[in-house]
Formats: sequence, structure tokens, C-alpha cells
Amino acid sequence: MSTNPATPAEALTRDQLLDVLESTAHAQLRALRALRPDSRRRGRPSGQKGKSNIAIVEDLLKAAHGPLHIQDLLAQAQQRFRRKLSRESLVSALTKKVLDGQTFVRTAPNTFDLAHREASV
Repeated sequence: MSTNPATPAEALTRDQLLDVLESTAHAQLRALRALRPDSRRRGRPSGQKGKSNIAIVEDLLKAAHGPLHIQDLLAQAQQRFRRKLSRESLVSALTKKVLDGQTFVRTAPNTFDLAHREASV
């Protein structure tokens, strides 16, 4: 019985191999970018995180002193934070926060406000 076991390369499909190579290339690029001096890095300095979409919305609602429609939230996020937010993702995240009842409330269709504001009105 002389059956040849499949070598690891033969066991992978072409797409699987391409996925592995792509992941490796991305990891190598990240490693190379991490070696650059801070002055040549793009974006924020290392260790400084950006605000989450929810934190941006919370800041916008605090500044607005009242409820905002999703379109207003998207426009203001782009203007003030230079962040283009996905409407569907933001509505989904806000809806989850509305359901937990601690952070946001829905005051009308696609219109949100801070939950703690409702208690003070």
C-alpha cells in the first residue's frame, strides 16, 4: 500500500492559499508601518484611540441640547469629527442602546436623544 499522503500545499484550495498570502501581506505591512518614525506616521500618534461612533453621537447630542434625527447626526459627525458614519450601522447601534434603556432614547422615528435628558424634562 503506497498511498501518498497529501502535502499541505495540495490540501489547500487556490482561494485558501490566496487568503493566507493576503493575511500575511497585511501583517507585514502593519509591521513595516510600525517601524516608521512618529513624524512619518499617518493618523493619530501611537496609543491614542479615536472616539467610537456611539461616543461621537453622545457628544453631538450633548452639544445639541435636544434630540437629533439620524441625518443630522450623520452630517454633524462628518462636519465636526471628519467621520463618515454608516447610517445602517449607526441606527443599529443606537437601537441597541435604546433597548438597554441607559444611554439613548428614541423620541420619534430615526430621532434620538440622551436618556438622562428625559428624566430632567
